[in-house]
Amino acid sequence: MSESEATPAAGGKRGRKQLRPDPADGPVAAFAYRLCELKESAGDPSYDRMRADFGAAASKSALSSAARGQDLPSWETTWEYVRSLAVGALGQDAETVRREWSRRWEHARSAAEQPSAAEPEPAVRRDPPATEPDPESGPDRARRRGWILAGTGAAVVLVAAALGWYLLSGPERPIPGDASVMLGETVPDETPIPAGTSFVKSWDIKNVGRVPWTGRYLEQTGERIGDAECTAPQRVWIRDTPAGEQVRITVPVVAGEKTGQCKIAWKMVDENGDLFFPDQALRPVFFDIRVTPGSA
Repeated sequence: MSESEATPAAGGKRGRKQLRPDPADGPVAAFAYRLCELKESAGDPSYDRMRADFGAAASKSALSSAARGQDLPSWETTWEYVRSLAVGALGQDAETVRREWSRRWEHARSAAEQPSAAEPEPAVRRDPPATEPDPESGPDRARRRGWILAGTGAAVVLVAAALGWYLLSGPERPIPGDASVMLGETVPDETPIPAGTSFVKSWDIKNVGRVPWTGRYLEQTGERIGDAECTAPQRVWIRDTPAGEQVRITVPVVAGEKTGQCKIAWKMVDENGDLFFPDQALRPVFFDIRVTPGSA
């Protein structure tokens, strides 16, 4: 796994942003992809900072290797990676995080140990006995498969049009029975934040519907309001949340040097960026702070 060009890290330091593995490459790569998403949700700190500031008790090379997606890291390395970010940086509950990621790690390990279905054993073709007609040849085959020939023309056009509509229309949203409500938040609106400092914004959201939440994220809506500039993750992961339970979602934010209002909003999406609650079915969550002059 190569690394991209140097980019600013939280706290004004510069680091190298590791490229995400492709989750389609298998369960190990998909697991590493999740680790990379968690790292970005926590502000994409360097591995040195994960160890020094957030207490990751694993070597820098072990942490980096865990996110490459070539080999499944040990549970001990995985937990140090996850704990430093989810608990140390984002302030999430340690036991809840441990249960969630232990399940993900076990699933990745089990899936990786399964024999690959990409290379099936070649089938041995056996010719039918000479005394019996080949059922896949002659008039019988033509009669059985005549519907294929009859399906040409207008029927094929209709099927293709229906398939195209299905692929382009995307998933049904909102999902019937899917609902949420925000119970509380930290950093109230109009909170003064000194320029150049960081803070963590949290929302407590409850799944009040009948649909369990899996594979969900909060993603910025693209609308930023105010003269000041703040830096925050474009997307943050929402841990799996069964119906009736609540989840705390946190984002690290760094206030810029320019003073004034700074407001950024997020809405719930899937991994493809499709909204779970389109239109105005769910108002976005956001922070709205005032960046004030920093201390001299």
